[in-house]
Amino acid sequence: MRIIGIIFGILVAAIGGVVAYRALFLDPSSAVIVTETEVRELPNTFRVVGGIALLAIGATVAFLSLRRRNP
Repeated sequence: MRIIGIIFGILVAAIGGVVAYRALFLDPSSAVIVTETEVRELPNTFRVVGGIALLAIGATVAFLSLRRRNP
């Protein structure tokens, strides 16, 4: 059960990292702000936050599964 938790946590963290990276750097922007001096593109905030949350949750699950518990 412990090995399954570690593998599951690493997989969830990896998926979260990929989602956050793609939302920040690769995918098209979700909003464009045009001012008199510049044009700014904003990433999809919900995908970035969701990816970072998955990354944190997966890392936490893997870390807690990795720790030894004394019964």
